[in-house]
Amino acid sequence: MPETQRPAVTISDIAAEAGVSVPTVSRVLNGRSDVSPRTRERVEILLRDHGYRRRGVRPAVRSGLIDLVFNDLDSPWAVEIIRGVEEASNEAGASTVVSAIHRRTGSTSTRQWLDNVSARASDGAILVTTDLDSFLRAELQRLDLPVVVVDPAGVPDLEVPTIGATNWTGAVGATEHLTGLGHRRIGFVAGVPGLWCSRARLDGYRAGLDAAGVAYDPALVVEGDFDYESGFRAGCRLLELAEPPSAVFAASDQMALGVYEAVRQKGLRVPEDVSVVGFDDLPEARWASPPLTTVRQPLAEMGKLAARTILRMLQGEGVESPRVELATRLVTRESTAAPSRH
Repeated sequence: MPETQRPAVTISDIAAEAGVSVPTVSRVLNGRSDVSPRTRERVEILLRDHGYRRRGVRPAVRSGLIDLVFNDLDSPWAVEIIRGVEEASNEAGASTVVSAIHRRTGSTSTRQWLDNVSARASDGAILVTTDLDSFLRAELQRLDLPVVVVDPAGVPDLEVPTIGATNWTGAVGATEHLTGLGHRRIGFVAGVPGLWCSRARLDGYRAGLDAAGVAYDPALVVEGDFDYESGFRAGCRLLELAEPPSAVFAASDQMALGVYEAVRQKGLRVPEDVSVVGFDDLPEARWASPPLTTVRQPLAEMGKLAARTILRMLQGEGVESPRVELATRLVTRESTAAPSRH
């Protein structure tokens, strides 16, 4: 009788028998250096014993695949990060997959993303505004996936490289700009509660007031969600106060533009009646009427540095500093002026 042909072994079969992840087997097949000698030997023995037929070798690292992951993709802020990551990836010959783990859908979306990462054997991941909880951290370790976090959501994990901006310093500068113009009642539209950058910008606002000898008034602080609609609602609420602010500092450009609309609907003008400052320096800030004074956050540069960092990690190079903050700076345009006397 003819011998029954054994079914072809897959990378998943090899990974299960070796007790490693599918991406690790893929790295061995591709001749990558970021696999321990003992693991490499174990995988290669199984590949040989099972007669695994290689379907061609993919060039290491420079044609790798990087996952770029956001909580949401409906913001121009995300576009700037993507632009920076793709520019650095293209320079290195790498590819980028952009996806979202929607924070409102919880673990289901996270699980789906992890399954997709495993299926496509990604080489590394850049997570944006993400809190590395115990589940996500354990799963990334199981997949043996190098990670860099851009603008971490919580207290930065020193074992994972993070790329951020000087949020506190930028907020201090924005507030001092307004107090320097003579404003004493300055409203603040805060970012998403709980995010590291939101807390830093609120703290910077308070420090800027304190430096000018202006008392902090919690009634002048309204929570937002970094989007236009929440900025509009916060602006309306501030302008309805018995003693409304003469200036508003919003923790994002989109919220600042929402404040613009609240001012307009109140029959007032920017900056003649209310000065407005944003944070980010998105392209919309230059196109606004009037052009928006804002804190420039180097979003594209943050994306570039994150991509270059993950590529260095994939080449087996060490990371000089686990936490990097790029400088912010105030860009003064036409949305701020001295408070009107009336």
